[in-house]
Amino acid sequence: MKIYGYTIDKAGRCQHYHSKKDIISIKFKCCNKYYPCYKCHVECEVHPIQSWKKEEYEELAILCGICKKELTINEYLNNDKCIYCHALFNPKCSSHYHIYFGMTGHSRTM
Repeated sequence: MKIYGYTIDKAGRCQHYHSKKDIISIKFKCCNKYYPCYKCHVECEVHPIQSWKKEEYEELAILCGICKKELTINEYLNNDKCIYCHALFNPKCSSHYHIYFGMTGHSRTM
């Protein structure tokens, strides 16, 4: 699976977010491409970001950078780690959910 943007390692970390837990990439609805973060998308694409709608949360749109398996948006939002390899996700990503998933004030578990 190709990850677009400014990645700095094989786990998909990018120049903007590269902590130990920054291991996911998100498939952007607008272009169907995986990016590590919204900043990479904005810097690489000329179109605006489209958020996923709640009725689309069963789409495979999250890529774990450790095991390279895809998760649905619901699987990602309802877990604090990868359901396959158990690598921990960065809880601070929730501050950007309004960009990716059109929601605000979301705790990880729905």
